[in-house]
Amino acid sequence: MKKTLFIISLLFIQILVFGQQKPKYVFFMIGDGMGLNQINLTEVFLAAQEDRNTVFPLVFSTFPHATFATSYSLSHGVTDSAAGGTALAVGYKTKNGVIGMDSAATKSYKSIAYAAKEAGLKVGITTSVSIDHATPASFYANRANRNMYYEIGQDLIKSNFDFFAGSSFLSPEKNYEKDAVPSLFPQFEKAGYQLAYGLSAYKSLANKGNKTILMNTKDSEKDALKFAIDQETGDLNLAEITDAAIESLTKDNDKGFFLMVEGGKIDWASHANDATTTIREVLDFNEAVKRAYAFYEKHPEETLIIVTADHETGGIAIGNGSSRLNVKLLAEQKVSQGALSKLISDLRTSKDEVSWDEVKQLLSENTGLFTTVTVNKSDEENLFAIYEKSFVKHEEETSKSLYATDDKLATEVITVLNKVGSVSWASGNHSAAYIPVFAIGAGSDVFTHKMENTDIPRKVAEVAGWSLD
Repeated sequence: MKKTLFIISLLFIQILVFGQQKPKYVFFMIGDGMGLNQINLTEVFLAAQEDRNTVFPLVFSTFPHATFATSYSLSHGVTDSAAGGTALAVGYKTKNGVIGMDSAATKSYKSIAYAAKEAGLKVGITTSVSIDHATPASFYANRANRNMYYEIGQDLIKSNFDFFAGSSFLSPEKNYEKDAVPSLFPQFEKAGYQLAYGLSAYKSLANKGNKTILMNTKDSEKDALKFAIDQETGDLNLAEITDAAIESLTKDNDKGFFLMVEGGKIDWASHANDATTTIREVLDFNEAVKRAYAFYEKHPEETLIIVTADHETGGIAIGNGSSRLNVKLLAEQKVSQGALSKLISDLRTSKDEVSWDEVKQLLSENTGLFTTVTVNKSDEENLFAIYEKSFVKHEEETSKSLYATDDKLATEVITVLNKVGSVSWASGNHSAAYIPVFAIGAGSDVFTHKMENTDIPRKVAEVAGWSLD
């Protein structure tokens, strides 16, 4: 009897240890710059549109496992995207600016994407910014400097990964020393990649299962997709990229896949301290997560989805004094700060004299200021002073954030709207805030405690049975 109980106990332990289904499909989804408050603001915003004093959850904030992780780098309390992306990709911290290497840039680390490839899975790396940007590059490149864009592009070829997507490449014909060099695009094709410029071009590919690089159309911006708030019909978006990646990676493939998806412009909007555009970028990222979740629903026992961030940007706060929130008013903003800047510039150059009333009308149409959104006397005087200097005296002023240089009137208008909409910012740069971690699916129950950011890829590798070191 005792022997029988011992055997049963041993079998039970073996089931606990070995019986858990390993994920066959892994989605590693990163909201660049997406701290907990970016998520919370978005959920408060959604509820506010229906005059509800609550939150309307995003799809990933309903995942059964949720925790938080550190974001500091090896060199700084506040990480950049290179060190943050590297920590998430390889499981080691490094110094700011380094991609996939140790802080001395003498040792290359293997990313979780390479571990998946070695295990026989197909691999996809996708983003809403350029494919050679710091976060996506951390999964396939090993470089001493994140600005080595041409060299990072060459690492893409070496990776032999199956699917890449994003806006394009930042320096396809000049190396880090700014010397003219052979274009990357013929090199991609020689390496067996089919290049698709735009979603229509991707859809027309004869064999979508072949190695593919999906980019913006050739006449579009190379540094990033348009902000979600500015996108029009036909513009490539992150959800479409995610759909294309899933289709390509599952084509004639029964071994599974690893797919990294980055919502890169949450960070850009937060650098600009543009709350409404940040919300729209989080919602855009959420749409991409919905695509992964729909796949999970079809393969619940075989799919793992991780949603996290490389760092928080801006030190955003919800509430700036009053106990009442006016977040609903942020919906009055119809364009990004950058697009508003262009509209103001176009108005300035449209004729010799532009009245303050004409400027106010443009601002009202695009942000609600002076109509739906009340502007106090002090703020209007400040905006009028900027108008006079710019439109009357023709002394153009600009405000610079990390990824944009905008008309000062545009940035001040967004500052006013943020203030009225109950949002404040600590800075125009990254913060040291904890990053969120959400998980669902096979192996997701290991994401239940406070973590280092380096723990995240190691836990994924552990549950998937891959070798990361």
